[in-house]
Amino acid sequence: MSGHNRWSKIKRQKEAMGASKGKLFTKVTKEITVAARLGGGDVAANARLRSAVLAAREANMPSDNIARAIKKGTGELEGTHYEEVTYEGYAPGGVAVLVECLTDNRHRTAADIRANFSKGGGNLAAEGSVGWLFHRKGSIHLKPGPSEDKVMEAALEAGAEDVVPLGTEGFEVRTEAAALHSVATALEKQGLTLGEQRTVFLPQNTIHVDGDAARRVLKLLDLLEDNDDVQNVWANYEMDDALLAAHV
Repeated sequence: MSGHNRWSKIKRQKEAMGASKGKLFTKVTKEITVAARLGGGDVAANARLRSAVLAAREANMPSDNIARAIKKGTGELEGTHYEEVTYEGYAPGGVAVLVECLTDNRHRTAADIRANFSKGGGNLAAEGSVGWLFHRKGSIHLKPGPSEDKVMEAALEAGAEDVVPLGTEGFEVRTEAAALHSVATALEKQGLTLGEQRTVFLPQNTIHVDGDAARRVLKLLDLLEDNDDVQNVWANYEMDDALLAAHV
């Protein structure tokens, strides 16, 4: 299982415990606002907005909050202008890290991200240093219930690339990024229950870390995730489940 999946599991567990619900709402609100600004406020016609709204609903965000965020994006309500910035760097043990941000102040965010890397024992790198180590893909979470064979058959028929079993949490269906929403629609038509749908960065290769290096990697990821400007953190690590379980 990739670092992407494992870190996502940690985040979901923390969110379920209410430890970061406020920050989660802030991040989702920013994404909805930017998606609406770039592609309009019609969920049916704006694939990125549809993903953002689905993420908000998965997080149990009130409908009024979602509607306000969309109106801020379309200009119907006054709102902050955010821009997208991606930072690249290395965590302890040579682990590559991509950090996706939405910010209203590039200088502040760059300084904060650099400080996060430094405090976490890593270092911020130049643009292009690690981005080539990741593939941009579509990711669809399927709720548990159907068998792996049924999910695999449905996913292949829908045009997906792969299915990753997630145990009691269901399945992750992976697609080409551009096919994310067409595959999701096809899966829904086959009667499957869908959860989060979004684009992700999956590592081409992974680096195994353990002991102190693994704990330092998780500390850095925590620092980055706690930054209000950070939307997503991707890393190419592998580590033992016991270390991850102890971190939650």
